[in-house]
This record gives sequence, structure tokens and C-alpha cells, in this order.
Amino acid sequence: MTRKQFLAAPLLAPVAAASAATGTKPRRINRAIELLEDGHMIFYTGGRGGYDEGKQLAGTAYDYINYEMEHGSLDFTALRGFMKGLVDGGPTRSGHRTPAVIATLPVLGIDEVHMRANFWVVQQTLLCGVHGILLCHAREPDAVKWMVRAARYPNAKPVVPELGEGLLGNGSQGYPAEIWGVSRGEYQRKADPWPLNPDGEFLLGLKIEDRYALENAEKVAAVPGIGFAEWGPGDMGLSLDLPDGHGPNRLLHPRMREARSKVLNACKQNKLAFLNTVRENDVTQMYEEGVRIGAGASEATMAKGRRHTGRTMPW
Repeated sequence: MTRKQFLAAPLLAPVAAASAATGTKPRRINRAIELLEDGHMIFYTGGRGGYDEGKQLAGTAYDYINYEMEHGSLDFTALRGFMKGLVDGGPTRSGHRTPAVIATLPVLGIDEVHMRANFWVVQQTLLCGVHGILLCHAREPDAVKWMVRAARYPNAKPVVPELGEGLLGNGSQGYPAEIWGVSRGEYQRKADPWPLNPDGEFLLGLKIEDRYALENAEKVAAVPGIGFAEWGPGDMGLSLDLPDGHGPNRLLHPRMREARSKVLNACKQNKLAFLNTVRENDVTQMYEEGVRIGAGASEATMAKGRRHTGRTMPW
């Protein structure tokens, strides 16, 4: 299909086709949010390419794709192609038009000035059709607020005075609406952070992954509009000068274990999903501890985790 044909295609037809092909009818556009709402653990894989990689990953058994632009290229053309590939290779077995895609950025949450100058990167990423952002080195709550503002339209509900007015503008809804398979009006209504907006389809997350972010863990996790967080053991280890201090939980350096516990507790206090590495021998224990997003999971690990929560959705 040419781009011209893609733009002219009926927007709602792919969703109907997905439901007919799988016998399921998704409640949401964002499969990751749908599963979290139902109390399941979700699992992700990685991506960083263009159209061909997107088309290949459309059939992934994982619940979402972490699109890497923190250390990879900040290439919006490639990301748009990746999302288009997901559409052309879809739908998923669960009946969703695409797997959810959450992008990491080279813009960091180090302070308000940095995020205020670079919030446009958040917007340009979302307008490629992705379903969320994972902000790295989330050190200050005011920086996090700028990310959330960048992911909201000015008339978004509920109104949250401490966030200020949203910054997305009219005209931004065209391409992502095509990727999501919805009208432009519906995109504007749904392009908002969950669970702040129960009907929102954006899943925004934080990496509380250095000693400065750790000091503010409770404050950054409390910013309205955030849905999940992680403790980033690799960067946390560098920040604490413990580059070899991470591994299976039982082998964590005591300071690393303390850091993980602080981020986990901040997530629990603010009802955020906590992200952590899971393995086949600990996935059920991790779930009971409070982990809701599993990193580095094998297919066997995912299968065990899904059985543990009684998950019946295909995949």
C-alpha cells in the first residue's frame, strides 16, 4: 500500500478486521494499559529500526515494544516508518491494531530548565503514533511535569492546576490518528496520560536511576500523569559507584537493594506499576512483591507469569 492509499483508507476498518480475525474485541488501543487495568504483569521487548523491523515485530508475543532513542538515533522518520510497519504487519493476536510502543528519549529529566527547552522532543515522538514515553534520569518533579504537559492537549480533562495547561496543538493529531486507526477527534480525546485520565491511552514512565533521582523518588513518582517507574540498576550502579553491584535480587549490593526498595515503595505509594527484570524462577515472586512490568523475560517466563495471574487474552 502506498502512503497515499494508506491516508485514504477508512480509519476504523482495521480495528474491525482485527476483531474479526481474532475473535476478540480490545477494550483499548493500548494493550499494555488494558492488561495493567486487569491486574496482569506485562512484558516488553526492544526495537530501534524502521519500517521493516516494525513489520517483523507486529507479531511479537510481548505486550509492548520499548523503542530505544536514549542511546540510539533520535530519528523520527525511522520511528514513523516503524509504526507504519506495525500497522501493515498487524493486527496482533489479541485483536489490537499494533502492540503498544513506549519510547525512551535522549532528553533527560535532570531539571526543569532542560525539560522546558526540550519538551518538543516528547511531542514529536508521540506524534509518530507511539503510546508512551519513558523518561530517563527523572531527578526533579518539575521536569517530570513538563513531560506530562507535553503529552496533553490544552482542553484535556481532568484539569490539574499543578501541571498547567497541555501543550499539544491542533494539527498534531493527523499521523498518529492514522496509526491508531481512529478519527482525529477521537485521537485528541484519547491522547492523554493514563491513569490520570481513565480513558487516556498514553503510558508515561520514569527511570529513577541515579542518586539524585533516588533522593526525590517519592516526589517524582507522585507527579500526576505517571503510570510506571523503574530503578534502572545499570545506571544506578554507575551513580553509586557500584558498576558490578546489580544482578539477581539475592546478589544485589546492600546499597543497590536499598535503592530498589525505595523506588518500589514510591511506586506502591503512588499506585504506579513497578518495572523490574524477571526470570522464570522468580516471576511469580516478583509479581507478589509488586512488579507489574517484566523486563528481560523469556517466552517461558512470560508463560509462567501469565498463568499466575489467570490471563486468558491471546498472548
